[in-house]
Amino acid sequence: MSARPAATGRRSAATRSRPRARGGAAVRRRRRNTALAVLGLGILGVLLLRPAFEHAVQEIKLPLRHEDIIRQQARDKHVDPALVAAVIYAESHFRDQTSSAGARGLMQITPATAHAIATRSGGTQFEEGDLASPQINIAYGTYYLRLLLDKYDGSEVLALAAYNAGQSNVDHWLAQARGSGRRFNAAGHIPFPETRAYVDRVLQAKKDYRSTYPRELGLK
Repeated sequence: MSARPAATGRRSAATRSRPRARGGAAVRRRRRNTALAVLGLGILGVLLLRPAFEHAVQEIKLPLRHEDIIRQQARDKHVDPALVAAVIYAESHFRDQTSSAGARGLMQITPATAHAIATRSGGTQFEEGDLASPQINIAYGTYYLRLLLDKYDGSEVLALAAYNAGQSNVDHWLAQARGSGRRFNAAGHIPFPETRAYVDRVLQAKKDYRSTYPRELGLK
């Protein structure tokens, strides 16, 4: 007779432990659901922020500023806007600066070149400090690109080589190539490694700007 109360006691203890087990399972479910919710919010946040992050990375790798001025000047002077953007990228990375040689602004125009452009274009009020203005700097740089393209029969390679190394050097290289009866090519007839690299860098950047910023540059 005395065994029954012991059995009853054990059943009572087991019975009392069940609610605690159910309560522990509920806590675990709540924690799991909370973790899933946090994870879901994290994924949603990544998806929402991804375009902004990719845009920021793109801006670092291939920046573009003053696209309205680039479009306007390229249209007015019949120059590919992607070429203008590529020259700015290679010259200054879209940062206003002055080189050790005194070239100024986004397109790195020297004061001597700027004064010559001002004389040809009727810019009688031009002052060297104006080269810090994106509007004037891009206008003068695009004007100079157009002049070089016209001089070298539309050859972007020769125009860019002259933009970097000067017209007198390019004229000399051309004369040497023609004197040897060969067609001019950048790899064989540009002796300056810096100028060869510059031409390649600008032409590659031009392709990148055309594919990356067609709307901003008015290409479609």
